[in-house]
Amino acid sequence: MIHLLKAAPLEAGKEVIEAAKNGQVDQLIQQAISMGMQAGKSLLLAIALAVIGRYAIKFINKLVARMLERRNVEPTVQSFLKSFVNISLITLLIIMVVGTLGVNTTSLAALLASAGLAVGMALSGNLQNLAGGLILLFFKPYKVGDFIEAQGVSGIVKAIQIFHTILTTTDNKELFIPNGALSSGNITNYTKNELRRVDFTISVEYGTEVEKVKQVTLGIIQEDSRIMQEPAPFIAIKELANSSVDFTLRVWTKASDYWNVFFDTNERIYAEYNKQGIKFPFPQIQIHQ
Repeated sequence: MIHLLKAAPLEAGKEVIEAAKNGQVDQLIQQAISMGMQAGKSLLLAIALAVIGRYAIKFINKLVARMLERRNVEPTVQSFLKSFVNISLITLLIIMVVGTLGVNTTSLAALLASAGLAVGMALSGNLQNLAGGLILLFFKPYKVGDFIEAQGVSGIVKAIQIFHTILTTTDNKELFIPNGALSSGNITNYTKNELRRVDFTISVEYGTEVEKVKQVTLGIIQEDSRIMQEPAPFIAIKELANSSVDFTLRVWTKASDYWNVFFDTNERIYAEYNKQGIKFPFPQIQIHQ
């Protein structure tokens, strides 16, 4: 055993001497130097890319933040989008730096794509609602406090969440509507504009004087300060129905006064018409013998 241990260094020394004689040591040294220089270049390039990328990410994040502020996006959504953009850019930068160092990123990209596809398929409905929520918050077809009608229901917007919009109905029920359906469907916003037109259909019996109906009705309208005189109120015969003469009355008021004006005007028309002798019709059938 001792003889073998003593013989091993001697054999190794003989191989080194033999390699030196054949010029192999110089070749190995040259290869090592070349590989070191190549690795150094890749490392310097990766460091430079990382430094430049960091400044580029900061610049892009500032642009995104300014854009969100100009569009008056909700603070919570701003935070979410800023974080999402920042993480995405950092991930992209890491992949670029790793690729510069000579590491094969094809398998890594394939793995990330597969994971993203699997998560996307599992959460397709929620992702659609998430995208719909972002669209609603960007374009603002309605805001909290607005009275809207959508998806066959109506109510006051209580909250706009990431996945759902919460409505409170007039009978105090809460509705949770997916944002995906809202962003791709029709939405009627009744409080978006400051003014609203109130439409009435008034029926009187045949034989009633048209001018009397107009004068009495316009007198009722002029006494209500909530009703706008500009645009001017409009009243005209709408239809000669089977048992009545139907008038259309259109007035303008503030959106917040819409329902009060609607109910109060109906009540005052009923009371004033009775005082003035204007009779309301009822279904009639004439039988001829």
